[in-house]
Amino acid sequence: MGSIKSGTKRYREINLAFFAAGFVTFITLYDVQPLLPVFSREFGVAAAWGSLPLSITTCALAVAMLVAGTLSETLGRKKVMVASLVITSVLAFATSLTHTLPELLGLRLLQGMALAGLPAVAMAYLSEEIAPASLSSAIGLYISGNALGGMTGRIFTATFTEYFSWRAALGVIGVVCLLLSLHFARTLPPSENFTRRPFAARYLFTSLSKHLQDPGLLCLYGISFLIMGSFITLYNYITFRLLGAPYYLSHSVVSLIFLVYMLGSFSSSMVGGQVERFGRGRMLFLTMATMVVGALFTLFHDITSIVTGIGICTCGFFGAHTIASSWVGSRARTAKAQAASLYLFFYYLGSSVSGTAGGFFWTSFGWQGVVLLILTLLALGFCLLKLLVSCFEAQCPAKTAVASLDALRS
Repeated sequence: MGSIKSGTKRYREINLAFFAAGFVTFITLYDVQPLLPVFSREFGVAAAWGSLPLSITTCALAVAMLVAGTLSETLGRKKVMVASLVITSVLAFATSLTHTLPELLGLRLLQGMALAGLPAVAMAYLSEEIAPASLSSAIGLYISGNALGGMTGRIFTATFTEYFSWRAALGVIGVVCLLLSLHFARTLPPSENFTRRPFAARYLFTSLSKHLQDPGLLCLYGISFLIMGSFITLYNYITFRLLGAPYYLSHSVVSLIFLVYMLGSFSSSMVGGQVERFGRGRMLFLTMATMVVGALFTLFHDITSIVTGIGICTCGFFGAHTIASSWVGSRARTAKAQAASLYLFFYYLGSSVSGTAGGFFWTSFGWQGVVLLILTLLALGFCLLKLLVSCFEAQCPAKTAVASLDALRS
């Protein structure tokens, strides 16, 4: 158990280091999202293929996260995280030198694999080094870096591309991220409560298999896939819609939509408090229903309704993600880190699969087709939620459905 308390010099060093690390991770992951229409136009490909620079990265990240945490048990927490950030930053700069779509996709694939080292290990390091009473604030600052990095990457690349080029934008991000990565390597204290252990592939696959045999966890993993797929599809193709007729907005103006990400922090904290009162089942249903309402709002043609719908959907998503991810931690009885890794695997896999599939719906049916895909994914999510509640009732047969929902609390 960690012993570093808030207010100390080491606590501040760790906080600042992880804020920078979270910023680097998410700015390099999502900096290409507003550029998807640019890639489609420059490389002469359909929207679905233009989305691959993001989808292929999240897919590689999803797979690599399953083993990154286990590797850190052998190689050391700090070593894996530093390597992850430095390699990611170098690859981010290298993408600015590409001239063909296959070159860009190859580097983004490697970037996704390298990125996995930070999110898979960060929570383990913090829980080992930070005192329990100070852990929540440390994790909160790390997540703030994630959110700020994701939002900054999207807005910066769109604006910089409008005035210069997407290659220049990605090059600047690569240099800045390398400097922040070196700051992380210099200031993060070495692990003091980490116990090195030999790599055990058998334990890794045994624990993963055990979690995949739990019907409740499978439902949660499926919900993770579906809500993230819905959310990323909305943001991937709203740029295509607003850049074209009848809006013809500029890249910099469209990128301002990503400011609604700030609503996510408010939504997550608010939902977390209401779960204690109403239970996870009811709140997960409500947040997913909120995503449905938001998606339907975007079918209107005026900008105000579209932005309102995006904001509503964003609040619903962050709330649903908060509930589902915490539910995984409470349901998994053993190997909780592996259970969380599987959740993130399906989370980012949903981003990859649905994020690209949405391009075919956009090309064939326009924005109505994209919304149809989103609503279909969420409808499947409601079915899995019903199964999840049924799994709980099977363990508590004396309870009614309403009582079971009330019992699904932290």
